[in-house]
Order: sequence, then structure tokens, then C-alpha cells
Amino acid sequence: MLEALSDVTDLSGLIWLTCGVVVAGFVRGFAGFGSGMIIMPIAASVLPPVAAVTFMMMAELLGPLPNLPAAWRDGTPRDVGRLMLGALVMLPMGIWFLSHMDATVFGWIVSFVVAVLLAVLVSGWRYAGVLTPKLTIATGGFGGFMAGFAGMPGPPVIMLYMSSKQAISVIRANVLLYLFAADVVMIAVFYALDLFVWKVALLGLLAGIPNVIANIIGARLFDPTAEVLFRRVAYCIIAASAILGLPLWN
Repeated sequence: MLEALSDVTDLSGLIWLTCGVVVAGFVRGFAGFGSGMIIMPIAASVLPPVAAVTFMMMAELLGPLPNLPAAWRDGTPRDVGRLMLGALVMLPMGIWFLSHMDATVFGWIVSFVVAVLLAVLVSGWRYAGVLTPKLTIATGGFGGFMAGFAGMPGPPVIMLYMSSKQAISVIRANVLLYLFAADVVMIAVFYALDLFVWKVALLGLLAGIPNVIANIIGARLFDPTAEVLFRRVAYCIIAASAILGLPLWN
């Protein structure tokens, strides 16, 4: 397998990707989000833009499956549907930008987006209004653009929900459902547009196996009453990923 993938990335790149996927699975199982913000900066540092997004999509496909039934029960699927409606509209535009992106610029943008999201969350900013259908659809649209452009459908949605006053269990469930649905749609669109990098897709799918195990472990450790720990763990790991993914270390 390593020989077959030698023209995609080197051994050190494979090690970084594998470690990132395992840590991302743990965080997503525990927090319901954050996996894309961990995987993408690392993937962008060792793979070209389209290949990096392909890897992320496939690596995340299997991981959330064990946690979907609980997320459907705890979340609000109607809101998730609204998010996906907006995402479907804006995803093609994001993909167009991705297909024209320089690899180094892509790496800087991914780490910058993650850093900005983290700064807003850590600042303690909270959205005091109501999560109306229009706001939810618009946020999903921004997420769809980010999915196509940077392989990260989560930042706008995470920012909205994490800054809201909804219960942590609902936030975790809705974001988990949305991110899984976004991955499925992205895979379908990339396949239809013949953008799949097949060797990387296979690598991502294989990486999904330890990702599943890490998701299960993270979900077992989740405690809806431990909000402070919930946020701090997610913030620290996201920050580390953004820093490690900077093109400075390439």
C-alpha cells in the first residue's frame, strides 16, 4: 500500500495524516465537531488542494456512523435539513474556487480560517438572537461554500451553534448530523465532477477504520454536564492543528 501511494505523499506525510485522523475521530466522537479542522490543516500541508479535500471526505465517512442514531435522537433534524439546503446551493461555487487554488495559498487559507474560528469561539462571543430558518439556511450556505473551497463545511455552523445558548447535547448532535450529511453530498459532487483523486480516496477510506474506533471512544467519554471541559479540549486540539498545518513547516 505504501508503494502504491508513494507518488501521492511520502512516509512522513502518511504518518501525519494517520495521527491526524485518529485524533480527529476522538474529538468528533467527544465533541461532535472539530475533525475537519484537525484533518484539513495537516492534509493541506502534505497533499495538493483537491487531494486534501478528497482525503478528508473519505476519512470522515465511516467514523461518525456509530454515533448517528444517538445524534438523530438528541438533535433537531429539521434544522439540519435547513443547513443542508443552504449548503447544496453554495457548494458548487466553493468547488470552483478550490479547483483553481495554489497549494501553498490553500494551506495558509485553511490554517487562517481555523485560527479565526477558534479566536471567535474563545472570545466568548454569543449569538443572543433566535436561530430562525433563514439564518440557519444562510449559515448552511456559507458552510457549503467552505466545504467546496476548503474542505471544511463546519466552521460557520459550529460558530453559530457554539455561540448560541442551546444545550451542549443538542449542539453536538446537530453538528455531527450536518457534518456527516455534508461529507456524503461532497463525495457525490466530487465524483460527478470527476475530481476524485482515487489513490488518496482509498487512503482516506482505510484511515476511516481507526477513525471509527476513535469516534466510539470519544463518544463514550462525552459528558453533557462537562461544558467547560468540552469546550477547552476542542479549542486546544483545533489550535494545535492550525499551527501544525501552516506551510511554514512543509
